[in-house]
Amino acid sequence: DVQLVESGGDSVEAGGSLTLSCVVSGHFNTKYCLGWFRQDPGKQRVGVAVISAGGGSITYADSVKGRFTLSQDNAKNMLYLQMNSLKPEDTAMYYCAAGPPYVCYSDSWSLAAGFGIWGQGTQVTVS
Repeated sequence: DVQLVESGGDSVEAGGSLTLSCVVSGHFNTKYCLGWFRQDPGKQRVGVAVISAGGGSITYADSVKGRFTLSQDNAKNMLYLQMNSLKPEDTAMYYCAAGPPYVCYSDSWSLAAGFGIWGQGTQVTVS
């Protein structure tokens, strides 16, 4: 099975940038839909961006399109989320997630219920 460990969260000013990293252990490239989710206290965890098994398709939430970029480095078993032009509303705990391949192509990809493997999260605070 796959295990996920996030890092890179920090406190930044609005307009700044951050890159989150996720170490993906195990053979993930062709087996999982991988993605980033975020959660505010008291709110549901929601999808930010996902990448299909094999990396051929990336989908972003409307709220981050044009500002965030998801990428992966198969050689290093890493998943990244480059976040630019950060806004206070981007403040949240960010989680790396893995789910079955079909989830990436689902209209409900942004729902946490579709993903069964999670990292511990990394906090991003934008002020």
